[in-house]
Amino acid sequence: MLIELGVVEQRHKAVLEVLDGLPVTEVALRYGVTRQTVHRWLRRYESAGLAGLSDASSRPVSCPHQLPAHVEERIVELRRGHPGWGPATLRHRLGREGVQPLPSRSSVYRCLVRRGLVEPRKRRRRREDYRRWERSRPMELWQMDVMGGVRLKGGRELKLVTGIDDHSRYCVCAYLTPRATARPVCEAFTAAMARHGVPEQVLTDNGKVFTARFGLGSGEVLFDRICREHGVRHLLTAPRSPTTTGKVERFHKTVRAELLGGRVFAGLEEAQGALDAWVAAYNAERPHQGIDMATPAERFAPGAPPTPLRAAQEAEHPAPAGQRRRVDSGGRITFEGHRYQVGGWLAGETVELTCAGGLLEVVHRGVLVTSRARRASARPAVAPRPPEPRPETSGRSVVRKVDPCGALSFAGTNYRVGNAHRGELVEVRLVGEAVEISKDGELLKSWPARHDRFKEHGAFATPAGRPRRSNASRFSRAEDVTHLPEPMRNTGGET
Repeated sequence: MLIELGVVEQRHKAVLEVLDGLPVTEVALRYGVTRQTVHRWLRRYESAGLAGLSDASSRPVSCPHQLPAHVEERIVELRRGHPGWGPATLRHRLGREGVQPLPSRSSVYRCLVRRGLVEPRKRRRRREDYRRWERSRPMELWQMDVMGGVRLKGGRELKLVTGIDDHSRYCVCAYLTPRATARPVCEAFTAAMARHGVPEQVLTDNGKVFTARFGLGSGEVLFDRICREHGVRHLLTAPRSPTTTGKVERFHKTVRAELLGGRVFAGLEEAQGALDAWVAAYNAERPHQGIDMATPAERFAPGAPPTPLRAAQEAEHPAPAGQRRRVDSGGRITFEGHRYQVGGWLAGETVELTCAGGLLEVVHRGVLVTSRARRASARPAVAPRPPEPRPETSGRSVVRKVDPCGALSFAGTNYRVGNAHRGELVEVRLVGEAVEISKDGELLKSWPARHDRFKEHGAFATPAGRPRRSNASRFSRAEDVTHLPEPMRNTGGET
């Protein structure tokens, strides 16, 4: 056995001097150590001889808080089976398995670092300015979004339409599509409602597939129409505020860490199958830290099946076909007490309205120009009764011709008759304070008199309309000219 002679030899000489009768204090002072050290050398020399004077290991004989070997192996096994599980999730799983003693979160983290399963890094401090919120019951609010990053062979990429319940974190929608356009996103939304029921509200960002809030068009998109038809209130986040939909964004991070992780799928079917299997485990098996380590399935309860409200209202109050409306200057019409935007280019035009499948279709000159979701009506729609012809009243009358704009002039003031009577001769009567316009004994319009009453004598002085000018040329009149007049000649020499 090799022994470091320098140190051991000095200690041996100190022990021999004490054994020869020198005081321990004097020997300790000579060798620059304490009395307790000299006594320890004496005990070790008596028990082990010269070998006992060499340096011993400082390692403790036992460590009561050391992680047992079988617990460490179980942690490693769980981590390799679920690479996305962190120390808190692994500790919760060990507790459900009845492992005793249950290690702390930091012990599990040190075990993962020691075995090379995680990279050691400094923990980020949780921001205090974030306001955490959660709905009080399931099916009260869904959060929906679209994410990418699902790669296929050949360099293609799929989009994932996701939706989770705000209260339970239950994944209600996980649908892969080659392109996240309006129709596949809405198909995923309607399929989720058919499977789990209709939520009270749905929260999304301002993507074009969800809203026309920042788009060029003024109408509602298909997603808004579906929400309106099923009675779902659509909530939007503020611009550039991803933390408002933080739950679904955190769900995306979990999908990337536990499911994707650099995987490349052969096709859409394979990727969707792997996603469905993972979602089933996420909902029923994986504990969630945000809900006190419970599984989403333990807190989720399905809602009522979808029953489109507009279809039920249409069955109760069917709208008459062929109704007409006049578009106002702002491009809007009024139907069943609600205003609908149809387009400013139709201002002043008459359009026809028909209802089919919960939609209000607007037709102009036989062409479908737009369709809008039919809104609820407080009372059944009743077709307006055509105005009953009123008999003309007595009074002094004059004859006027309706101009191309559908109006006539009486006493220097224009009165509207209607485009349907352009170019026709009508009778104008002054009855009290009203101007009545009639034709063939049928009253067409009645307007409050707004002309200058001092000009009435001039209007009634020409009962058949404005007279022709007496000094007008023959050629300016609408008469047939058979011969031209003889030219005048100067015969008297006057100039």
